[in-house]
Amino acid sequence: MSVALRERREELELVAAEAERARAGAGRLVLLRGATGTGRTALLEAAAEQAEAAGMRVLRSRCSPDQTSVPFGAVFQLLAHGPGFDSAAGEEPDPPGTPPHRGRPARLWRLLRSYADDAPLLVAVDDVHLADESSRRWLVEAVRRIDRLPVLMVVTERSQYDIDPPADGLVHALSPALVRTRTLAPLSAGSAAELVRSALGRPVPAEWVDDCVRAGAGSPLLLRALLDDLGGTAAEDAPAALPDNCAALYPGSYAAAVSWWLDSAGPTTTEVARVLAALDDDEEDDEKAEDSASGGGGHGDADAGLLARMAGADPARVPGWLTAMTGLGLLRPGPGGRPRYAHPLLRDAVLSSWSGALRQAAHHRAAEAMLRRGDRAEAVAGQLLRSAPVGEPWATGVLLDAADLAVRDDRSDDALAFLRRALDEPMPDARRSVVLTELGSLEYATVRSTAGIPRLAEAMRLPGLPRDRVRAAVALGTALARQGEARTAIDVLRGLENEHLTGHPDLVRTVQTASALLSDHDPATRREVYRWLRETAERSPRLVGTAGQALLVRYESTAGLTSAASAMRRIRALLAQPADPLAEGFLLGTAAAVAQWADQLDEAERLVRRGLAGQRPSLLHPMHLALQNVRVDIAAARGAYAELLADPGALSPVAGRPDPANAQAHALIALVETGRTEEATALADGFDLQNPYDSWELNRFLYARGVLRAATGDPAGALGDFLECGRHQSARDVVSPVVTPWRTASAECHLALGRPRQALALAEEELRLATVWNTPRVLGRALRVLGTATGGRRGLELTDRAVRILRQGADGTSGGTWEPTREATRESAREAPSEAPSDGDGIAAPGGEPVETELIPALIAQGRRLTAVGERARARETLREAAERAERLGAVRMRESAEAALREGGARRAATARTGSGSLTASERRIAELAAQSRTNMEIAELLHLARRTVETHLTSAYRKLGIRRRAELGAALTDTGSRSGPPGGPQA
Repeated sequence: MSVALRERREELELVAAEAERARAGAGRLVLLRGATGTGRTALLEAAAEQAEAAGMRVLRSRCSPDQTSVPFGAVFQLLAHGPGFDSAAGEEPDPPGTPPHRGRPARLWRLLRSYADDAPLLVAVDDVHLADESSRRWLVEAVRRIDRLPVLMVVTERSQYDIDPPADGLVHALSPALVRTRTLAPLSAGSAAELVRSALGRPVPAEWVDDCVRAGAGSPLLLRALLDDLGGTAAEDAPAALPDNCAALYPGSYAAAVSWWLDSAGPTTTEVARVLAALDDDEEDDEKAEDSASGGGGHGDADAGLLARMAGADPARVPGWLTAMTGLGLLRPGPGGRPRYAHPLLRDAVLSSWSGALRQAAHHRAAEAMLRRGDRAEAVAGQLLRSAPVGEPWATGVLLDAADLAVRDDRSDDALAFLRRALDEPMPDARRSVVLTELGSLEYATVRSTAGIPRLAEAMRLPGLPRDRVRAAVALGTALARQGEARTAIDVLRGLENEHLTGHPDLVRTVQTASALLSDHDPATRREVYRWLRETAERSPRLVGTAGQALLVRYESTAGLTSAASAMRRIRALLAQPADPLAEGFLLGTAAAVAQWADQLDEAERLVRRGLAGQRPSLLHPMHLALQNVRVDIAAARGAYAELLADPGALSPVAGRPDPANAQAHALIALVETGRTEEATALADGFDLQNPYDSWELNRFLYARGVLRAATGDPAGALGDFLECGRHQSARDVVSPVVTPWRTASAECHLALGRPRQALALAEEELRLATVWNTPRVLGRALRVLGTATGGRRGLELTDRAVRILRQGADGTSGGTWEPTREATRESAREAPSEAPSDGDGIAAPGGEPVETELIPALIAQGRRLTAVGERARARETLREAAERAERLGAVRMRESAEAALREGGARRAATARTGSGSLTASERRIAELAAQSRTNMEIAELLHLARRTVETHLTSAYRKLGIRRRAELGAALTDTGSRSGPPGGPQA
């Protein structure tokens, strides 16, 4: 059976049976109805061939739109090749007074009967719906008479549902007894798939076949045309999927077939079909389509109403057309039930013959219609993206509203599209400046680092409100500073301050604060700006504002001029004061950084959340990135390595930015600590630091690369990185170890290289500076390294003190304090001088925050010192604790270091379970048992006198060891006797 005749056996059998009946002298009409492309013509030809083979004479007629004005044109085609046609057709004149053509039907009927007298006839009329009216009347009358003649009439007629109501069909006035009707259904998916495979004659991928079936939409016409275009495609060359546009098909049979289908449907249906294709083209993926539909893009009746308004069609007919096209397979329900074309190629073919201007006009009408019915701004703006400029205020408003929603949903690409399109609409210069500021900020952040600078520069050139001009200047300054042009950035801000902000002291303070923050990207500029800021604050603090004063606290913190307690007291006082709206972000970001350095991680986290909530992410602002960096610093301080590595952007260089960022530095250390040194090396090698921007992030990365080199057995290379970091930090007046403890890291490298004198000098200086800041983290780290460098019993005393200080911070105990750190310094550091101001705070109180990342190496150092002085039993206990804490933290490198120290001390491999209930520490089991009793984390913390985060940390570790995910599973998991334990992994005496 040919391509077009699959699944048409019943129709052919019907024609054969009726032909046999006609040969016996009882004629009838067989009407073959169907939509365009369902194979009516091919079936009629097959029926004619079948009749000829049975000895019947076949009379053929094919109607067309060109002949509708020719009376009896279709009948003339039937009878033109027989004797007597000329006279019957009217070559002989009618008698005088006879109306034109009045006698012609009778003569044509007599001619048909004469043909039937010679042989049984099959009268085949194709596309009778296109026949002229005279021929249709003649055929209807003929059907009424052939029941006693050897004549079978087989007629095809289009029966597709169109927007414009069709004319009455051929048989509407005939008795059903005279007619046998068959409606041709679309090809089934299985039959269409067989067609595709057989047409190519070779194996093809299943996905490719499915694509062809959907693009063919059950229509033999479309499928045959598509296969013609694909006929030269070899199986091995067949793509995994069909193209989405007709331009990729040659010679273009498919597009021509779709065009024929549209022409057959009429102009109104064609317009609706194209409008639907245009709307369908708006949706780039199913998820977006569902959002658009649910947000007002509509489906069902609402979608049909939109189509009707856009195409100027009868709204009562469009829903039926959508249903009919879905039934035929040309459309399919999309997400939310919205009708869509069965394949993008079909949609493109519908659109291919539509001019761009007409398409834009349709999208314009769609936007207006959707706006009137109250659709979401994003749905309306989606139409405006594809229309020509409207030139009316409503269009600008819709586009900007849609951009705002996209920014809130973190869909930068959509926001960029809406903002760019908004610039095509007329708007006042002041408003254009605001749009350019936001667009430039987004382009800088998402496209490439230099993309937004021209937009921001243009925004600065346009007139606008002072507050908006400050936002534009801050955004431009931020972009320039990140490109290594900090001085240019500050010049931009100062120029604005001098020329446009007279009478706006609050905005002047904001500009000054932004200048101070941006100066962090250039050491020389930084010293100059902070000198001015300090001098101004001494004369009149009001002139620098709360944000400027907070920056001075931050400066003094990193310069080793204040303690953590004093810094936090001043920061909290500033936070309690009213702040300028534009300056509040600077205040919160600065306060969060100081709180993080002071080991007040929960407070820092709250400040970060509050600061980010007040930031508009689509506006480039130095504090937005600063707040994100503080968030990363908090995760690093907690040893949250999985969180640090969760962001894919942290594991590779950022496109368009050759220098490393803070997140990448922390990710580098996290990779080292989790034992993924090969990945860490690849990340470090991805940056060329020959001529980098001299920024604080570079210093952070130099430190991180030093950690990597030290961990991979290159202490000399690590020392070079640490000292280079120190040189850069000192040039910026950053001497405190709160940011990058390069001195202790360098001291450990000196020890590894056999240089104890140099190591001791660096460790003593670190402890002096740590004493000024006076928090568990920096004190514990400094004491640990000094103890290692000192050695002997004195070194053990120092490491004991480090562990005691850090244990209070790690376990959240709050039952006391430790010795005055100044006394500790003089006693342990061989009377090292301590001249830094103390602010009257001689005692460091526990911060109640986890400092596990420093406690574990302190325990290891303590264990090694204990082993060195012969206290092996105590050493093994200490090192086992270090290994357990490291495992709980996921710190592979520190765990391996602890286990190595145990082996060096004579410990053997452990049989202790690392998973299952038997692997829980006493603290973990106690907390897990309370949690299993439905107590909240806060209740457990209060009951055990622990910090809430300590409870959370222990529960997280317990969940991992027990192999569970929910609190409800704790009860059953705690009864486990260790059956799920892993292989022996920990050292033991």
